[in-house]
Amino acid sequence: MYYVPFKAFGHENVIGRHKTTVEITSENFLTHQGTCIVGTRATQTLAGLDSVIKKLVTLESTKIVLEMEVNGIIERVTGSGGPCLTYSDSVSMVARTSSYQCGRTLMIHADKAASDLREDFVNNLKDNRAVMNCALYFINQ
Repeated sequence: MYYVPFKAFGHENVIGRHKTTVEITSENFLTHQGTCIVGTRATQTLAGLDSVIKKLVTLESTKIVLEMEVNGIIERVTGSGGPCLTYSDSVSMVARTSSYQCGRTLMIHADKAASDLREDFVNNLKDNRAVMNCALYFINQ
C-alpha cells in the first residue's frame, strides 16, 4: 500500500453538486461552472506522484481511495485503477464514477461523486480559510 498525504483548501464558490465526478485542483480560483470541485490550492498533483504509483494505477486490480477531512468531517471516495491512467496532469485530480480515463483521472468506477458528499462537508468547504486534510491510498489487491 502507498499513502500520500496532502492538503487542499476551501473556496467560496464550492458547490459540490456534480453527479459523476469529484475534483481537487491546485489552482487558486474556482468559478460556479466547477460543480465537481471541492478543494483548491492542492499541495499534491497527479503529475507529482512517484513513478511506482503511476505504474500501479494502470492495473484494474489497484484500489484507490481519496480520503478528505475538514473540521472533523471525513469523506472517502473509493475506486479503481485503469490501463489508460497516466497521472500526467499537473493541475487537477478527478475521481470518476464512469470508466473514462485521461491525464486528469485519479480513479475510475468511483463510489461517490460530488453530489454524494455530505452537505455539511461541502458547506464547510465554502470558506476560503477551510483546510482540507487529504490522503491518497493505493492498494494493490
